[in-house]
Amino acid sequence: MMTQQPTIVLVHGAFAESASWSGVIERLHDHNFQVVALANPLRGLPGDAAYLRDVLAEIDAPVILVGHSYGGMVITAAAAGNAKVTALVYVCAFAPAAGESALELSTRFPGSTLGEALTAYPISQGGNEFAIRSEAFHLQFAADVSQDRAAVMSATQRPVTEIALTTGLPTIIPAWQEIPSWFVYGDADLNIPVALHRFMAHRAGAKATHEVAGASHALSVSQPDAVTASILDAARATTGGAARR
Repeated sequence: MMTQQPTIVLVHGAFAESASWSGVIERLHDHNFQVVALANPLRGLPGDAAYLRDVLAEIDAPVILVGHSYGGMVITAAAAGNAKVTALVYVCAFAPAAGESALELSTRFPGSTLGEALTAYPISQGGNEFAIRSEAFHLQFAADVSQDRAAVMSATQRPVTEIALTTGLPTIIPAWQEIPSWFVYGDADLNIPVALHRFMAHRAGAKATHEVAGASHALSVSQPDAVTASILDAARATTGGAARR
């Protein structure tokens, strides 16, 4: 029976960066967890997932994968068939089925205003890249943090390629069908509609769902206690060999 403490791997999404997990990392360290905050490339789903798999291969411990936003696409792809991954935690994140893209999912239910907040520009590798306009960032992405903090988050945001958001999940069986999942999200998320969060959590058969009243898309920044609580729930439930359903 596996009793080794898992390593927590945090995967940010579009328009964020690895330091967006700082508050969560501090709290996980208080519980003596090893934590890796991945620098998600945001270049394309197959390549981003391959990079995460490379990182996982170097971790000599069971892993709990935590994804925010588009990071949920990445962990779903990377965890498929990976026995090292014992739990998935979706933080205001996409949990796609086979063939579903972030863009497709975000428009399945009304409520997302992200498209109106974006700027797009061509990149030398081909295609376009998206970022949130600085004047729109606070309300769109992180309405429940201070204006000063949102300004810093806007300045450090990581743009995402159009192809990353429009590529469907390449795995036939999504990881959440085989690995237990936890969902935590805000009901004031303007990037991913709350109705979609509820739909994805129900579809995945989530072990637990935490809907945070009034919380924005930037949940790891504004509500690190709630995010950490879901990760700890996953760790308690899956330590001891009871990882897979």
